[in-house]
Amino acid sequence: MSGVQIMNARMLEGMRRACQLAADTLLMVGEHLRPGMRTDEIDKLVHDYTVEHGAWPSPLNYNGFPKSVCTSVNEVVCHGIPGPQKLKEGDIVNVDVTSYLPKTDGYHGDTSATFYVGEVSEEARHVTEVSRQCLELGISVVKAGARIGDIGAAIQEFAEAQGCGVVRDYVGHGIGREFHTAPQIPHYGAAGSGKRLKGGMVFTIEPMINAGHWACKVDQDEWTVRTADGSLSAQFEHTILVTGAGSEVLTARKALLRQSEDRPFAKLGPKSCPASLTGT
Repeated sequence: MSGVQIMNARMLEGMRRACQLAADTLLMVGEHLRPGMRTDEIDKLVHDYTVEHGAWPSPLNYNGFPKSVCTSVNEVVCHGIPGPQKLKEGDIVNVDVTSYLPKTDGYHGDTSATFYVGEVSEEARHVTEVSRQCLELGISVVKAGARIGDIGAAIQEFAEAQGCGVVRDYVGHGIGREFHTAPQIPHYGAAGSGKRLKGGMVFTIEPMINAGHWACKVDQDEWTVRTADGSLSAQFEHTILVTGAGSEVLTARKALLRQSEDRPFAKLGPKSCPASLTGT
């Protein structure tokens, strides 16, 4: 893993194109998701769309990962491998897209979202909306001069007030010509700690939020990560550029994400946690 990179205008031009393709790919997925759909059908949609746009899906063969996208259903936290599993009414599924666009000097754009499959339970909706708002809160504190710990502190404080656990084992990361690079961006921690952010830094913020405890376990496939207690998990991710005034969301979408952002939801207050959630 290389050191922290400060991107110049030419590099950022390439990053923006790769990130926009990733964002567009996620929008396309939202148009097609439905109950009864197999997760390997999502993989084919993402693979074909990416290749048709002159790019390559970054996850494919990355450290041996066998598919073009990660599909994490219900209690799967991250790195779910697409396969014959069919999505059922009431499921939640995170789709994690990374696009590598070689004609822009080889930059990666990384984004993910959690989708609702039909009507879902109160608990599923709660953990999904907590995760969505955690990403917004993490982005809101990003600016040149802030510290990495400020991001995690904002996320952790909110998530735990909602009775949810913040995954510790998997974090955000720098991104550019490499898929994963420095700095690491934990989604928990203390405000005022960690390295200072500098203009031109690019990294992901991708809080994985569990309805129960934060602990995870890894399946025998050495990829699929599940909640240790079997509780639901949700995640949202954007690739972020640090600027002097704050930040730019490089993977911002051009429209609302169907079966996710197009459903009206209220901002969560500190006392809106359902009594059924056990906390951390």
